[in-house]
Amino acid sequence: MSFDNILVKEKNNIATVTINRPTKLNALNKATIQELHRAFKALNKDKRVKVIIVTGSGEKAFVAGADIAEFSDFSVNEGEKLAAKGQKKLFDYVEQLNTPVIAAVNGFALGGGLELAMASHFRVASDNAKMGLPEVSLGVIPGYGGTQRLPQLVGKGIANEMIMTAGMIDATKALSIGLVNYVVPQEELLPLCEKLAGKISNNSSVAISYAIKAINAGFSSDTDGFKEEIKAFGNCFGTSDFEEGTTAFLEKRKAKFE
Repeated sequence: MSFDNILVKEKNNIATVTINRPTKLNALNKATIQELHRAFKALNKDKRVKVIIVTGSGEKAFVAGADIAEFSDFSVNEGEKLAAKGQKKLFDYVEQLNTPVIAAVNGFALGGGLELAMASHFRVASDNAKMGLPEVSLGVIPGYGGTQRLPQLVGKGIANEMIMTAGMIDATKALSIGLVNYVVPQEELLPLCEKLAGKISNNSSVAISYAIKAINAGFSSDTDGFKEEIKAFGNCFGTSDFEEGTTAFLEKRKAKFE
């Protein structure tokens, strides 16, 4: 795959997607969102890839927001289309991906950057990370899922405060409110993400994809999460991974999933 704004590498069943616009602090423009969609789609189809890590180039920023110059003169209709298209192509797409996505948050994750991190299945931050949704300071609101995912992750009160004040929080605060799972020095960020990805890749990718679907269903207003779990649980019984996993357990050996 060839891209202008991102880098993709694969090693040991782990793919690392790096947003590479350092002069723009890796801000998300339409071209970058399209390239990320293409990359995630291709990696999700690649049976060798068990986990995807998404991060930003350099030490200053994961993603420092959207590229405001692209939409500063948009009409109401154009603004709605921008949000709808972005959510479908990237943010909702990542959240619903069968392959687990870990956000390695290195530096600033603001606006669309934090929304991308929140759409990932979980987050690990460097100790210099700063996170926030500053959109109301520009006369707009988060449009890539921020008003929905932030309350789900940290609760309504904290989300209201973060969005209404347009302020940033540091990595320690993000850890304390459950926005990130770990905080480590920057040099340890990718090694820890790779270690976690390695643990995930030892397990059944089929079962993990069903788990992602069931977990997401619990946050959907038009889906019964418990019923989705029951259905997904039953479907697992018809997979070769279930046969291998249970057989390996009974034979007291480590499972080898295809």
